[in-house]
Amino acid sequence: MMAVLVVGIIAVALSLTLLGSSTPNQAAPGHPGRATAATSTTTTTTTATEPLVGKVVGIDPGHNGLNYTEPSVINQDVWNGREEEACDTTGTETASGYTEAQFNFNVAGFLAADLTSEGAKVVMTRPNNSGVGPCITQRAAIINNAHADVAIDIHADGGPTTGRGFAILEPVADGPNNGIIAPSQTFGNDLKSAFLGTGMPISSYDGTNGFVLRDDLAGLNLATEPKVLIECGNMANAVDASMLVTTQFQQAAAKAMAAAITTYLTQDVPAG
Repeated sequence: MMAVLVVGIIAVALSLTLLGSSTPNQAAPGHPGRATAATSTTTTTTTATEPLVGKVVGIDPGHNGLNYTEPSVINQDVWNGREEEACDTTGTETASGYTEAQFNFNVAGFLAADLTSEGAKVVMTRPNNSGVGPCITQRAAIINNAHADVAIDIHADGGPTTGRGFAILEPVADGPNNGIIAPSQTFGNDLKSAFLGTGMPISSYDGTNGFVLRDDLAGLNLATEPKVLIECGNMANAVDASMLVTTQFQQAAAKAMAAAITTYLTQDVPAG
């Protein structure tokens, strides 16, 4: 009878031991460290693969595909923070008729996808290339109202046919944007470094060493977040145009912008 009782006790003890070992990742009472370690590993992995989680990025692909159909709309005057400026323009195009509006939107789409894959929330000022506007003041408001952490205006230039290269346009203090001047310059430096990797040279005709200070653009004058405008190349130049129209360059341009945005938001912006 005693032998049977001992065997029973041993069987119960073994069952309890096996039950406790069947859920190795569940923290036992008094031992929270096991669950904390698992959570920490997951958080570290997410941070590494999606470094922009919690960040908002504004993207403004300049112009729009049907702007030319509504001159009365895009030619109306709006206040750009310093003076009257046209609501929008049609943009430029290559000698073969490839439009800047299409280029801008293509790059913006690739950029949005890259940033989303890194965890960012992306705010675009227009959803397609088959509309009119919105006005430059509305574009600024869309991004400002989204409380973007950083923003970029995407363009291509229509400069002299002999000129080549990209230029980064930066804001000048005008009151509403006083607080973004220094961080915009920092972001501009990150963008220049990244964009050199696309194979497009620094502009030979616009600005100094790739940078231009502009106080006549609503997108920069009215911004409340760090922001720059990039002219990705000169559509009037045959060499630049041959690059700008390709999907390969458009994707490379977007990746360079994404890299600059990630660098700025993860390395340059003070924590907290």
